[in-house]
Amino acid sequence: MRRIQRSLIAAGLLSAAVTTGIAAQAPGSGTVLHVSPYAGTMIFGNYLNGPLGTTITNKPALVYGAQVGLSLAPELSLIGNVGYTASDMEVGVPILGGVSVGHSTMLIYDAGLEYNLGTLRRETTPISPFVQAGVGAIRYNIDAVDVITTQATNFAGNVGGGVDVTLGKGLAMRLLARDFIGKFNFKDATGLGIDGETAHNWALTAGLRFDF
Repeated sequence: MRRIQRSLIAAGLLSAAVTTGIAAQAPGSGTVLHVSPYAGTMIFGNYLNGPLGTTITNKPALVYGAQVGLSLAPELSLIGNVGYTASDMEVGVPILGGVSVGHSTMLIYDAGLEYNLGTLRRETTPISPFVQAGVGAIRYNIDAVDVITTQATNFAGNVGGGVDVTLGKGLAMRLLARDFIGKFNFKDATGLGIDGETAHNWALTAGLRFDF
């Protein structure tokens, strides 16, 4: 009986939270769900700074994916993101430059919060700046010189900001810059206890935001 009572109480609290989130939307807007497909460029930081100026990183690459947001209040949304990119891993060597040592595909997934800073009007076009922050991971699948295949999962926090440029009712163009901050997991990838650098991996993207 107590288990049933606890279940009913939990269900009631969840229902109240969802109802409160929906009721908190701007009057008459009806906007609860936001879907934002995007594409852009991923620029990677150094995973490791070795002796004599050597480095390990990934080459800049195309990134694409989608972000989904659930409005909790008129200015605040709970967001989830999934992205994908593929790039050559390279060792940076002084004088010689970057030397490719393999190819990696990366799955990016995270969740966080987005805060809308309000709406500005530029020549009658509404522009809404926003900021984001969240936590997640980057999952690497690595083919090292077509001989060794390995994987690594790296925890990554992220912060970002951008603008939504209104194109019509329920439709906007979204420009977004996000910094994924974390360390490459060399132990996961190689089995060696190497402590890498804290890398800043920037995703510069453009896409559309659909409001429902």
